[in-house]
Amino acid sequence: MSINKQLIISVAALTGLIACSAKNEGARTEEVKKAIWPKIISQVAKDENVEVKVKQLLSNMTLAQKVAQMIQPEIRDITIEDMRKYGFGSYLNGGGAFPNNDKQATAQDWIKLAEDMYQASIDDSIDGSTIPTMWGTDAVHGHNNVIGATLFPHNIGLGAANNPELIEKIAQVTATEVMVTGIDWVFAPTVATVRDDRWGRTYEGYSEDPKIVKTYAGAIVKGLQGSVGNDFLGDDKVISTVKHFIGDGGTVDGDDQGNNISSEQALHDIHGQGYIGGLTAGAQSVMASFNSWQGEKAHGNRYLLTDVLKQKMGFDGFVVGDWNGHGQVKGCSNESCPQAVNSGLDIFMVPTKAWKSLLENTIEQVEQGIIAQSRIDDAVTRILRVKVRAGLFDKPSPANRVLSGKTELIGSKAHRLVAQQAVRESLVLLKNKANLLPLSPKINMLVAGDAAHNIGKQAGGWTITWQGNSNVNNDFPGGSSIYDGLATQVKAAGGQIVLSEDGSFIQKPDVAVVVFGEEPYAEGQGDVEDLAYQKAVKSDLKLLRKLKAQGIPVVSLFISGRPMWINAELNASDAFVAAWLPGSEGKAIADVLLKDKDNRVQHDFKGKLSFSWPKAPDQIVNIHDEEYHPLLPYGFGLRYGDKNLLADNLSETFDLTKGQTTGLNIFTGKIVEPWIASLTSEQQFTAIASNTVSLPGIKYRTVDKKVQEDAFRIELDGSKYAGVQFIHTTADSDRLSSGLITHSRLLVNMKRDSEINSPVYITINCDASLGLKGHCDMQQDISKQLALLPKGQWSDLSIDATCFSNNEGLLSANVTALQLSTAAALNLSISDIHFQPIAYQNTDIRCD
Repeated sequence: MSINKQLIISVAALTGLIACSAKNEGARTEEVKKAIWPKIISQVAKDENVEVKVKQLLSNMTLAQKVAQMIQPEIRDITIEDMRKYGFGSYLNGGGAFPNNDKQATAQDWIKLAEDMYQASIDDSIDGSTIPTMWGTDAVHGHNNVIGATLFPHNIGLGAANNPELIEKIAQVTATEVMVTGIDWVFAPTVATVRDDRWGRTYEGYSEDPKIVKTYAGAIVKGLQGSVGNDFLGDDKVISTVKHFIGDGGTVDGDDQGNNISSEQALHDIHGQGYIGGLTAGAQSVMASFNSWQGEKAHGNRYLLTDVLKQKMGFDGFVVGDWNGHGQVKGCSNESCPQAVNSGLDIFMVPTKAWKSLLENTIEQVEQGIIAQSRIDDAVTRILRVKVRAGLFDKPSPANRVLSGKTELIGSKAHRLVAQQAVRESLVLLKNKANLLPLSPKINMLVAGDAAHNIGKQAGGWTITWQGNSNVNNDFPGGSSIYDGLATQVKAAGGQIVLSEDGSFIQKPDVAVVVFGEEPYAEGQGDVEDLAYQKAVKSDLKLLRKLKAQGIPVVSLFISGRPMWINAELNASDAFVAAWLPGSEGKAIADVLLKDKDNRVQHDFKGKLSFSWPKAPDQIVNIHDEEYHPLLPYGFGLRYGDKNLLADNLSETFDLTKGQTTGLNIFTGKIVEPWIASLTSEQQFTAIASNTVSLPGIKYRTVDKKVQEDAFRIELDGSKYAGVQFIHTTADSDRLSSGLITHSRLLVNMKRDSEINSPVYITINCDASLGLKGHCDMQQDISKQLALLPKGQWSDLSIDATCFSNNEGLLSANVTALQLSTAAALNLSISDIHFQPIAYQNTDIRCD
């Protein structure tokens, strides 16, 4: 044999060995991956009778009918006739969406809409389908969209209670109140294991510890859906959803919808435990997450949705998307995303009018072979399987179900008692100098702070409205504030109590109870750069110090959706309680803080931190970290009589200035404090505190640019001089004065959807009482430059700040800092408004 032949054979042999080795290594890698994800033994086993019925239904469906089952529009974007024509498999109400767009909609209004949609879905006169639709809703701490419902503490507080049996009761109550309104399906529980408390959804997580998350997931699914062989998806039960698959609690920097870079093992060990608990208990749906895993969006991640969830874990229910989440997949839009279907998404959640194009495009993509028919059949099989299991083909219509219309169950006494127990058990005592707590109800008590008599603030986000704002106490019939509970017990015992938000008083009190904390927020808008509380204006700290300086013992009740750096507030308090977001039953806090009239403890503290408490505003710390040095550790919580561990000398200084641009932004997908926004119409004004607002001649609605509701649209019909204004609300102007300096520019990112034929003004004006007459009411017509922007496309428009004024006094208190208005018809969307303190040569409007 020649040397060349020997060499060729040797090379071939080596190549074969390498290929074989690679193949074996790939097989071993696959085995390792398979071993990471367990096969779930669900309590809901496959039933041959169910499978036969599903197969029969599927065999008689057209492609259009099948795809319609995969489309989930929102109630603000479809009509009853749309449902009759297309036969959507499901629909939803987003946060802040109500029947008839009425925040005060009654339970009967909700039932009527459910009934009308159901009847239209089974009407085969147009689409030929009699498959019932189903309504999905975010009931995340009770039936939180409905006026008068029982609202439980948010999940962060329930985690502190660490009581799975109580969690199951809460889920049972929630399911009952949801079924009263004719709704079939809830988007709960959230099973995120939160690892960075800067995330705006931290309060939706039970704990940083996956053990609690796993246990709670199973308990809440059981409470919502019932138990197999007993009451599974019965008359008082709803379909549950474990969400958001997967890793939403572990994104880099706590960035909502950001990137989780965990290893696959960590993804399972930390972020996957809630799914193991929830799916084992029989959860019938899983919601895909907005976030990416290692750079790939979950909505388009076939490995996670199909290989892991459906194949390795054996999940046989359906996967629903989150609010236009499919539109964030590479190469997709809200109107078209075959990648998501091919990756394993079974239902598109598609609010806005994009649903029609998405439906049509998906049908066309199947016809072109871009999406396999088998993938559509698999998705619809899963949807129908859940509908059959839930009895939707057999139960009466929504208005005729067992619980429907029994409005006495919504916010009933029995339900509120469960919520009150949850409030009591969620409270965590962080500090108690000289055993100040519990308090006698017979003393003279001052109750102060802006959260003391504010049910909306204590309930937090996802409360009636999406962000939880624009709520007043009258929106919570049957609910109670924290002050309500204290006042009832103090007065009954013969004590004295005064409510004074600013802490003023005539007679010096024996003690001051100060209730303060974060304003309500939800996803996206709740993200923060660090954990410092009230960085800009320390109004709550000033109140605490004012009271303490007068020799008054101070009890602080801190309302928050996450642990925060509050060292100064802790130092200024004799006792300090983390009250989280207690919901509608604020009065239950008094049961723990106060003794009874015979001087006996009513209820001791039970809550323990399920999140580590930071010792610095930039500290991100979790139990089991190699370097674990929080201010207060996971599991901390005092009981009455325990030794106080916190002195009054905690460090109060920390440098957070590096790299910060706070103060230049007005709107960045959300209103940036200390600005507020309102609509104007002639002499009328109304605060923008929900996702839909209107005045004569103008309508406002939040819209999606990149992520959910990160922009807003104003539509003016030309009948009034109207617009939107942004008001700077605080006298402490340090945050913003640096933004309006000579040679800076105002930049607005906007999309025009109408022609521009008349003046459109941006105005900066100020309170004349500030002595700045001559520098106020500076107006700039932007219509010429606005008309040049491409219609229907997001574009930047920049204006030299000197076009208004370079007087920094414009940013003092009560200044209407910026207004966009016109007397003409206008359709304009805006996603960003900010000042850039840098000279730009390419500024669109200059006033040199």
